[in-house]
Amino acid sequence: MRFRGHPARPASIGVIAGLCGAMALAGCTTTGSANANAQRAAADDGETYAASTESDGPYASTYQAYPGVPTALVGAVVYDGAGGKIENGTVLFRDGKVIAVGDASLSAEGYRVIDGAGKYVTPGIIDIHSHLGDYPSPSVDAHSDGNEATSPTTPDVWAEHSVWPQDPGFSRALANGGVTALQILPGSANLMGGRSVTLKNVPARTVQGMKFPGAPYGFKMACGENPKRVYGGRGRKPSTRMGNFAVNRQTWLAAIDYANSDNPERDLAKETLKGVLDGDILVHNHCYRADEMAFVMDMAKEMGYRVTAFHHAVEAYKIGDLLRENGVCSAIWADWWGFKMEAYDGILENAALLQQAGACVVIHSDSQDDIQRLNQEAAKAQAAGRRMGIAISDAEVIGWITLNAAQAMGIAEMTGSLEAGKMADVVLWNGDPLSVYSRPEKVWIDGALMFDALDPKRRPVSDFELGQPGAGDVK
Repeated sequence: MRFRGHPARPASIGVIAGLCGAMALAGCTTTGSANANAQRAAADDGETYAASTESDGPYASTYQAYPGVPTALVGAVVYDGAGGKIENGTVLFRDGKVIAVGDASLSAEGYRVIDGAGKYVTPGIIDIHSHLGDYPSPSVDAHSDGNEATSPTTPDVWAEHSVWPQDPGFSRALANGGVTALQILPGSANLMGGRSVTLKNVPARTVQGMKFPGAPYGFKMACGENPKRVYGGRGRKPSTRMGNFAVNRQTWLAAIDYANSDNPERDLAKETLKGVLDGDILVHNHCYRADEMAFVMDMAKEMGYRVTAFHHAVEAYKIGDLLRENGVCSAIWADWWGFKMEAYDGILENAALLQQAGACVVIHSDSQDDIQRLNQEAAKAQAAGRRMGIAISDAEVIGWITLNAAQAMGIAEMTGSLEAGKMADVVLWNGDPLSVYSRPEKVWIDGALMFDALDPKRRPVSDFELGQPGAGDVK
């Protein structure tokens, strides 16, 4: 991607492909060159070749924050993402970090001051469930790279190896939705779909240039209709829900044997599953029905791993107490239901009932369109709760699309709320963020102004869009 006229970067990415200065594009460096040189030297000495190992961190993040300036947002209503609200608040950030959040008494000396009177400030919006880049726009078969639907268990695949950084959906999510970070998951055709990747929503030439530094990998699993339909339709196991669990359990048993072996032959699939068993890789499980979610939690206890979040989870409201007791988040839609049998009992009050039960609630998108409107989706879920007598404050609802998502993705110590020392991922809204009439006015990622609705030059444009009608328009 490139910024048209962005003052901090040259206009054309292609022209500077070979330049890797201190402020050059994220993704200029690679992670394999040093190891490759070592292999060549070893070969010259008659030694054997060896690939990088998991502990070497192959495909590591090369993300570098864009440059920013010390900034003070003053006079706005501030939602900190952790349930706090400050009228006439002040947010200070510099060098990519939040410095302080407070009331009007905070001094803004030494900062570029932006008047936020009549406006609102939130942390950057985080989408825990996206397929941008793996199912990019335009949606054509040549870009359909989210499901390795050739085996019911494919723990060896990594979503990042399919991500197309030029997907125009990234900039749409930034400009229309204030999305600063997102998790890209494999699809749900398989019981075990592979690793997910968490990205910073910035323009970069490679996915490594977007890769959120320090974020743990996720692991996508799926239960219910999808795997049994995909593989049962081919006349192979699994074709039933009992088949789903049998294949899962046998696969976990093999992974446990691998993890307990002293010197096993390297196996990429089992390597991922060992990471889950070790607690280093977080399980994100596509699951709709309450009974199946309960079964999955029991299977996790049997095999020695834990589920971080159930995604879609349209019947989560039926087992809010079990989810709370097991520390499992529900990443859900506001109002998707009934489009298949396992979604039939979805209700609008799902999020509110979960909140009332003390369980973790996250509003997700699973859509290139809804990712641009997660603030509105959260507001719809809040309104449904109010209609049944469950009052949830605006400040708590903002947490559904910020801090709760960050916690379930393992990045809450770095982002998700406006707290001193965290990444300065910040959105200035032109009105109440829970109103359909409000939009992001400015979006900062690590303190760098990445979008400004008042400055057409500060709108990222994908290389794919260049020359297309309406390139860079906020759609």
